[in-house]
Amino acid sequence: MNLVEQLIELAEAVESSDPIDWGMLSISERDAYNLIAPTILENYLASDADSRDMMLLAITVKLTVENFVLNLKLLQK
Repeated sequence: MNLVEQLIELAEAVESSDPIDWGMLSISERDAYNLIAPTILENYLASDADSRDMMLLAITVKLTVENFVLNLKLLQK
């Protein structure tokens, strides 16, 4: 299994605790992961080792905040 496939598998496992309603989207779950995972991996590998942890933490914070806001919007509807 290559690195992109490993990333996708891990991300899907994380999603199981906070699932996305893929039925309301015009892209499949697999297509979304296949579109995004290679870019994340490429950016990670292009970063110097000293910056990687901060980059990953910043991405995690950004995505968590984005998810929080989207969930609030859904709850308000």
